[in-house]
Amino acid sequence: MQRSTLLRLSGMALLFVSLVIGIRILVGSPSAEHVEIPEKDFYRFAGVSGPDDTTVVPDRVPAVWTTYEQGSTSRLAILLTDPDSSWLGLAHGLKSMGIPFRITRHVNEALAHKVVLVYPMISGKVLKPEELQALAEFPKTGGTLIGVQVLGGGLNQVFGFRDAIASRQRYGVTLAQTDPLLAGLTDPREQQLRVGIRDKGIEVMGTYGYTEASAPLARFEDGTAAITQVVHGRGRAYAIGLDLGFLLLKGYNNRGEELVKTFDNEFDPTLDVWLRLIKSMYRTAQDEAVTVGTVPFGKSLSVMMTHDVDFTQSIKNAVDYAEYEKSQGLVGTYFIQVKYIRDFNDDIFFNDEGVRYVKRLAELGMELGSHTIGHSRVFNQFPMGSGRESYPSYAPFVKDRTTAYNASVLGELRVSKFLIDHFSGQTIVSFRPGELSNPFGLPQALLATGYRYSSTATANNSLTHLPYQLNYDRLIDSEVDVFEFPVTIEDEALPKMGDRLPQALEVAKRISRYGGSVVVLIHPNILDHKLAFEKGFVEGVRPYAWFGSVGEFGRWWAARNRVEVDVARDATAMRVTLRVPTSLAGLTLDMPEGWEIARSSSSLRGVEQHGSVVTFPELRGTHTVSFTPRSSISTAARRS
Repeated sequence: MQRSTLLRLSGMALLFVSLVIGIRILVGSPSAEHVEIPEKDFYRFAGVSGPDDTTVVPDRVPAVWTTYEQGSTSRLAILLTDPDSSWLGLAHGLKSMGIPFRITRHVNEALAHKVVLVYPMISGKVLKPEELQALAEFPKTGGTLIGVQVLGGGLNQVFGFRDAIASRQRYGVTLAQTDPLLAGLTDPREQQLRVGIRDKGIEVMGTYGYTEASAPLARFEDGTAAITQVVHGRGRAYAIGLDLGFLLLKGYNNRGEELVKTFDNEFDPTLDVWLRLIKSMYRTAQDEAVTVGTVPFGKSLSVMMTHDVDFTQSIKNAVDYAEYEKSQGLVGTYFIQVKYIRDFNDDIFFNDEGVRYVKRLAELGMELGSHTIGHSRVFNQFPMGSGRESYPSYAPFVKDRTTAYNASVLGELRVSKFLIDHFSGQTIVSFRPGELSNPFGLPQALLATGYRYSSTATANNSLTHLPYQLNYDRLIDSEVDVFEFPVTIEDEALPKMGDRLPQALEVAKRISRYGGSVVVLIHPNILDHKLAFEKGFVEGVRPYAWFGSVGEFGRWWAARNRVEVDVARDATAMRVTLRVPTSLAGLTLDMPEGWEIARSSSSLRGVEQHGSVVTFPELRGTHTVSFTPRSSISTAARRS
């Protein structure tokens, strides 16, 4: 096949016509490039056209910190010293980890809490002298003060260091191995964290190393403290030498090139460790700390078995995987490439025969999602589109690995969703692009076209093994009501997938230690060792895992994201108030040790408690549940 040539002269696109086996290519500006597809290379479904509506991408609306200002003093307080900072990344991270928090800009309001995190900095430039003095006294009266980027204000002694030295040449953080606060962080990859990779030659994020700190929780490789720790009687003070919100957004926005070490198939809990550390500080200092679990029904691991159907044979083989999953009571997610055009990538397989297999997947109870139409590596370079793209006029043509015509982001989303919905009877809500190509405008495009759950990134690129909320344009200040479920294990790396089962099970076990999630990606182009891997993986994690489709877990996670938890305590009981705006089954709470549900005071049925873990039946609305110290329950039982 001859290649067409794109000519540009003096900034103006010229028309160039080339005959390529009957295909006429009209080349103009990037948004106007067009290929006419011969009928033999285009599959037309009789009487099918649409969608008929117009997609309008919403404008960017900056998030406001006041969205998060409500809540009781049982929560972690975030004292926001700069509203133009990356505070939204911190908010999304705390929600993912299940730490209840509220944001305030008032020092006195913050200091009514037992645990206060000051973000993004402490200095005389952002706080008044009397506010700095109040913060200095807080640990001395029993409070716990966590300072992010403590740069001045005379609080050096409170946080236990002499100077804060700025640098962009720090690449690693080593955690102390003997401190009780870090007892749960025992894996070597949890104890050695990255803030950059020296060999990449990319400018790393700025850090502040604290000098002359005694017994810090963590050190940079140059010996300065990355996290200080000072005991003030019953109080504590910690200084963290990097911008946590900014770090979190690097992972969540897939913009942390200087931090990413491996693409997938490895355990990389970088962001999770920082969040678990904050959680440990909070739970240690707050007697009535109740946090929200990350896995439904108190399980240790969330598992999603997913399949990318993007090859001629795959659409048939997918049924074999689905029948196995059905036999095991599992619901897999099948991301379908809606391949109705023959091009560089493959032959047509979304035709009448392919549709029969799609319908069979739906009959087996599997979730269907979109895997685009073109499956182009350069999807991330497509224009957004008009929002009026429809079948059959939308005809994306992939010429080669680096060139595609007639394509737009909205076209790929709209038309694939329309056709899958039309033929399957489902209303699809999950999306994964070909080759995980990730346009910056994808979050708002997904929202506009009716998707709610994305599996577009890898966990290693995201630096987290937890789901997270997406931001508009993958930037810092505007959130989108779409959640990302990053891929953990996939089948294209070597050695072949069937030979990597022990390693995959080990990764899953490590992630389960703190309630993470595992998304497995299998291309059903063959059965053989890949299906054997799936069977072995399911059996290996079944004792401790919850299984669901991306859509099932997505609905649970989105509902969980809206849950509010507040705690009130008196001498005899602890009352936990749950606000659950969206119906949610399997909500899990992590209680303080030694507290047990007082069943006589609760009208809820089906509540289960195992140790400090409490799971709830389907909830919606506001519920208050009382807990009593176990010693009180035992005494009452003896008296009766």
